[in-house]
Amino acid sequence: MLEFPRWKVIWLWLLTLVCVAAAIPSLTSTMGLAWPSSLPEPKVNLGLDLAGGSHILLEADPSQVRQQRIEGMEESVRTKLKQDDKNIRISDISNRDGALTFVVADPSQVDAVREAILPLTNGAGLTGQRDWDINVVDGNRFVLKPTDAGIDQAVTQAMDTAVEVVRKRIDALGTKEPTIIRSGPTRIVVQVPGLQDPQALKNLLGQTAKLEFKLVDTSALPSDVAQGIAPPGSEIVPYVSPAEGGGVPSIAVKRLGGIRGDQLTNAQQTNNQQTNEPVVNITFNTEGGAKFAKLTTQNVGKQFAIILDGKVLSAPVINEPILGGSAVISGRFTTESANQLAISLRSGALPVDLKVVEERTVGPDLGADSIRKGVIAMGVGTLALAVFILATYGRFGVYANLAVIINVLMILGIMGIIGTTLTLPGIAGFVLTIGAAVDANVLINERIREERHRGRKVVQAVELGYKEASRAIFDANITNVIAAVLMFAFGSGPVKGFAVVLMIGIATSVFTAVTLTRMWVAGWLRRARPTEIAL
Repeated sequence: MLEFPRWKVIWLWLLTLVCVAAAIPSLTSTMGLAWPSSLPEPKVNLGLDLAGGSHILLEADPSQVRQQRIEGMEESVRTKLKQDDKNIRISDISNRDGALTFVVADPSQVDAVREAILPLTNGAGLTGQRDWDINVVDGNRFVLKPTDAGIDQAVTQAMDTAVEVVRKRIDALGTKEPTIIRSGPTRIVVQVPGLQDPQALKNLLGQTAKLEFKLVDTSALPSDVAQGIAPPGSEIVPYVSPAEGGGVPSIAVKRLGGIRGDQLTNAQQTNNQQTNEPVVNITFNTEGGAKFAKLTTQNVGKQFAIILDGKVLSAPVINEPILGGSAVISGRFTTESANQLAISLRSGALPVDLKVVEERTVGPDLGADSIRKGVIAMGVGTLALAVFILATYGRFGVYANLAVIINVLMILGIMGIIGTTLTLPGIAGFVLTIGAAVDANVLINERIREERHRGRKVVQAVELGYKEASRAIFDANITNVIAAVLMFAFGSGPVKGFAVVLMIGIATSVFTAVTLTRMWVAGWLRRARPTEIAL
């Protein structure tokens, strides 16, 4: 237990010094000192409760997911039956009242239709149900209705996708360590430390960025469009600004077909070389580029509408085929709005609209006060412990106090290296690990004292003290690690912050209290060869 070869001593000191050095940028930042830009800066990020920032709660509407599934099924059914070589004709298609209904013209083909559309349904997770119910009424009318299990599965998938889209959009803003988590089945909590104005964040997250290119229905009468009446197979879509439509507030577009923006590979804000107006350049992937080329090739001379989140940005005429797989979106943008749209398109469209139901802005003053009080509490507690340990254990108390100081610095250094975020509960975790580190030294020193009272020699007593106490220390800390892992896995926000500091602190406290102090004591014993120790 007391054998430390030179290579091991060098390795332990090197590991300790690296972790301690990594804590220096965080300490200089706390004290308001400048850190050289030429040096690495593994600084600990402060959470929302310490640095201030914005807290937003977003909520989705499950009924929108239901309607999207019905509309998607309608398009799938139409495509599937068109591809079938049995000449199946359907009519009276409706997607109202939470179900998709259509009539098969030839009742003898009902079984063939069922066989064709059955592969469009799937199992709903592990529920044993399918995601769609298929029924036939009146002999030839199909009624397709999404099941509750299918809707629940779709909502879960939509919210998981929404979380990732929100994360990509916030990361594009260059923020540090945002917290983005699910809260219940239809809500997302977003916390962005350091962001004091939530309006830009709300604008970015509130934009669904659902981009569509649809052909304009030129057969629609302007009088009907003005009254909201669309020809069969078309729909009325309003302009973002009536000025874009030449004073016309709305336009009729083909409801099915067209191209969606989910096949974009890039979107960048640039300026029009002729008018210098901000525009957004978009690039499709191979499949999307081929579809866009086909759409523009087959419809030269026709209008097609560029629709964003259910509103028409512009409706230009296709003068010639666009074969390069890229296009330009214009629409009276400012530089900021064009950049936000580019970020939204690059991040992908939200699968469901998100509504802000709660927002809070936390000022940095509260966090600064919390840090100050936390540092005072930790400082007072550490000083009181240091005095007690020093008075009780003498030289061994000096080693214990040095281990506590190094322990705190190593926690900061490791947090800076791995880029974790320090929250207010994390400061509580700091204080707790200090107590755990001192507790380990108390166990070791008391065990050494017991061995000396039993008449063992100094070296033998120290060796047995470390050996026997280490078992209890490792057992106790393993249970703490298990608790910390569970808190990190199932907790959220501040709970995770506490768990991270606790896990790091447990590892460093065991390292400093057991390994480092044992190395120091072993070195002292070799040099001084004492016949008695003051414990």
